[in-house]
Amino acid sequence: MTAHLARFLPRTLFTRSLLIIVMPLILLQVVSTWIFYERHWYIIMKRLAAGVAGEIGLVIDAMDRFPGAEAQGVLLVLLADRTDLRATIAPGAILPNRPQPEPTGGLDKLLARELANRVRRPFQFDTKAYEDEILIRVQLRDSVLNVIAPRRRLFSSTTTFWALWMVGTSMILFAVAGLFMRNQIRPIRRLAEAADAYGKGREAGDPKPGGAAEVRRATVAFRRMRDRIQRQIAQRTEMLAGVSHDLRTPLARMRVALALLPEDDDARGLQADIAEMEAMLEGYLAFARGEGGEPAVETDLGELIEDVVTGARRAGGSIDLRIASAPKIPVQATAIRRCLVNLIDNAMRYGNQVWIACRQRGEWFEIGIDDDGPGVPTADREKVFRPFYRRDRTQPGKPGGVGLGLSIARDVIQSHGGDILLGNSPEGGLGVRVRLPL
Repeated sequence: MTAHLARFLPRTLFTRSLLIIVMPLILLQVVSTWIFYERHWYIIMKRLAAGVAGEIGLVIDAMDRFPGAEAQGVLLVLLADRTDLRATIAPGAILPNRPQPEPTGGLDKLLARELANRVRRPFQFDTKAYEDEILIRVQLRDSVLNVIAPRRRLFSSTTTFWALWMVGTSMILFAVAGLFMRNQIRPIRRLAEAADAYGKGREAGDPKPGGAAEVRRATVAFRRMRDRIQRQIAQRTEMLAGVSHDLRTPLARMRVALALLPEDDDARGLQADIAEMEAMLEGYLAFARGEGGEPAVETDLGELIEDVVTGARRAGGSIDLRIASAPKIPVQATAIRRCLVNLIDNAMRYGNQVWIACRQRGEWFEIGIDDDGPGVPTADREKVFRPFYRRDRTQPGKPGGVGLGLSIARDVIQSHGGDILLGNSPEGGLGVRVRLPL
C-alpha cells in the first residue's frame, strides 16, 4: 500500500516540503469554505429571500385592505420607490395551469420556501430568464401580480469578497512558502552536487554552509570528511613513495650482484624472480597509490580510447574497435588510461581477439571489452578483483600478470562513481562492461 502511494508522491524534497505546508492550508480553506457556505451564506441568502417574499406579501395584503385601481397604483409606486421591486398588475390574467418546476439551486429552493410561507398564494418565478433580474408572478383573486426583483436583492456580495480573500491570501502564502522552502533546499542541493562530484572524482568545490542548523552541520561534516580523505590519500602516497625507494635499492643491488655471477640456470632463475618482484612492486604501488592527486579535466573519451587501442595494436594485439558515441566529461585521464590498458592487456593475455564497443546508455557511458578466451566462471568473477588473485589460464607464450590489473581498474572506475561488471562474452570469452556516469 505504501509503495503504491509513494509512486504518486513528489520526488524532490522541495515539492514534498511544500506539499507538507500547502496541504493543511488547503484543508483549512476547504473546511472554512464549507462552514461559510453552509452557515453564513445560507443564513444571509435566506434572510434576503425572506425580505423579498415578505415585501411582496405585504403589498398583496395591502391590496386586499385597500381595493381599487387608484389605491393599488399608489401601492405599486411606493413598492418601487422604497424596495426596488417593480410590479405591475395584469387584470383578468390567470397563471398557466402547470406546476412550478422543482427548484434545483440553493436560491430557487430558498425563494420557493419563503414565497410559500409569506405570500400563501399560487406563484411562479423564473431566476434564469434575465441576467440581472428575477421574475415573480403571483395569482390574485382576479388578476396576476408581476414583480421584477433585482438579482442583487437576493445575492450577498460577501461571497465575492470571500472568494477573492481566500484566493489572494492563498497565493501570497504559497509564494512565501515556496520562497522560504527554496532558500532552505538550496544548501542541500549544493551539498548533494558537491558530494556527487567528489564521488565521481571531479572538482567538488567548497560547498558553503547555509540553511537550517542541521544542513549547516551536514555541510561542515562533509567538508571535514573530504579533507580527512584527502589527507589520508596524501599520507599514503608519501609513505608508498618511501617504500618504493627503499625496496628498489636492495633489488638493484641484487640485480648488480647477479650480473657479476656466471650465467647459469640458477642465475637466470634469480633474475626472473627479481623481475617478477619488480613487476609486483610496480603493480602494488599503482594499486595502492591510485590517482588521488590527479585533477579531473574535460576529456574526450573517444580519443582516449582510440589512443589506448592504437598502443595495444602496436604491441601486437588484434582489436576490433567500434565507438557509437563518446562524450567529453571531467575525468582523471591518466587513471582512466591505466584502467583501460589493464583491461585490454588482460583480454589480450587470455584471448587471441578483442572486441571493444563504446556507447551511451541513459546517464552512463559504457565501454564493452570482449575476448575469445576461456572466460571466468560466475563463482570467480568477484574473486578476480581481489589484489594478487591470479588464474593460470593465459595463452601459451604470453606472460602472466601479478594479479593487480582488475583491482586497479575497478579502483579507478569506482573512484569516478562508476563500476566494472563481468559477464559472458558473445564471442565465447569474458565480457567486461565499464560504466562511467555522465
